[in-house]
Amino acid sequence: MNHLILAPLLLPLAAGVVALLGGRGSLRFERTVGLVATLALLPVSVLLVGAASEGLVVAYDVGDWAAPFGITLVLDRLSAWMVSVTALVATAALLFALGRSDTTGRHFHALFQFQLLGINGAFLTGDLFNLFVFFEVLLIASYALLSHGSRPERTSAAVHVAVINLLGSTLFLVAVGCLYAAAGTLNFADLAQRAADLPADRLGLWQAGGWMLLVVFALKAALLPLGFWLPGAYGAADGAVAALFAVLTKVGVVSIMRTGTLFLPGLDAGPVLWAAALATLAIGMTGMIAAGRLAQLVAHSVVVSVGVLLVAVGLSSGPGLAAATYYLAHGTLATAALFLVTSRIAMVRGETGDLLEAGPAFRGRVALPTAFLLAAVAVAGLPPLGGFMAKLAILDAAVQAGRTAWSFAAVLAATLLSIVALARAGTIVFWKVGPDRGETVELPAWRPTAVAGVGLLLAGLVGLALYAGAAFDFASAAARQLLDPGEYVLAVLGTAGGGDR
Repeated sequence: MNHLILAPLLLPLAAGVVALLGGRGSLRFERTVGLVATLALLPVSVLLVGAASEGLVVAYDVGDWAAPFGITLVLDRLSAWMVSVTALVATAALLFALGRSDTTGRHFHALFQFQLLGINGAFLTGDLFNLFVFFEVLLIASYALLSHGSRPERTSAAVHVAVINLLGSTLFLVAVGCLYAAAGTLNFADLAQRAADLPADRLGLWQAGGWMLLVVFALKAALLPLGFWLPGAYGAADGAVAALFAVLTKVGVVSIMRTGTLFLPGLDAGPVLWAAALATLAIGMTGMIAAGRLAQLVAHSVVVSVGVLLVAVGLSSGPGLAAATYYLAHGTLATAALFLVTSRIAMVRGETGDLLEAGPAFRGRVALPTAFLLAAVAVAGLPPLGGFMAKLAILDAAVQAGRTAWSFAAVLAATLLSIVALARAGTIVFWKVGPDRGETVELPAWRPTAVAGVGLLLAGLVGLALYAGAAFDFASAAARQLLDPGEYVLAVLGTAGGGDR
């Protein structure tokens, strides 16, 4: 079973290389390779979740080079949870992209797989420098996917994102250098051990590196004031690409959770994260209300999702981390589903696209408005879906942490304004017909793969709600595992030799 930890990395790596070098311009070949590899991630992720649910942290030393000197991959509940969410979103996005998004430019499927390689690697790595490497892999792929189709607005957004993230990567390297100079290692478990015994003359260097690292993760997560790049980028991206991008901010959030509990708890960054999360919620809510396009509205909802998550993480408590872990899955699936539905709306409205203005009337089918309604309910966090339960859990954690007033005000206001923004958008798109737009749009039938993609995400949201008890139990166990770094350290460093443990 331990060798299975490599599968989330090897499958997209092999598929990306084969699609890039073996396709010889054959889109059909590239589609087959990409789809087979992505579908294979689903059962792999289920097996990894099953292994993690047994409660053990499993470390794998690549090449049998023992930690802390080799490349270490670590499977625990949080990493297994996020690999499974990534597999579900990636499968849905790729199914939706078949026959449309993947025809607008070259090498879509290779880039898609390299993006998955970087995301899964970031969730599974047990080493800070390798986290930097996987960040770069996913970012390089994201620049190309963002500009896929060569539209001016996408190219401009890709350049903007590349410049900002290059600055972030530079700061990441500086942070890595500071931490290595202070502790002499970059392995997560080894850093956790040495953090408690640093000499006094290295504490300043350690803290400087730690704070710079948190700034980098905040940039990746789009936390205020570092998240202004996200709405323009996600709003300009192709729908299938934006759906996959819904996972990218969660890489930053998970990195904050991982490092903050494992080897940087001494920074006491919780209050700073919590305050920044409240401000992020305010900016995201404002953006949703002010959006002139549906895709921009959904992009701002990603910012709101990050704010809600980091309100929970900033509480620095077990209940807060448990609620955040559950909401990681729900928020990612919800925004990804709404991106796909938005792409479909833009396609069928013709020249009006996803502009929030009166357009042609719809006739003949209820699948599209129904899908929009379900995705909007999920994004807003309304019952009976899991976002409502997750927010209740976050508010309960805020009460226990003694941060009731501001947490309640921010989360409830975000929910209310999200409902208003999404209700307004749905009313304009599906009901409002302009005076000069008397024509009626007969909706074309959905492609089977597009139906499967959207349906998979909506089914995932419904499943999270139906099995909320089991999901919350898993999330609570993941939070306890995060708050007990000794178990992680023992799994990585406790056995001499390496390889499979």
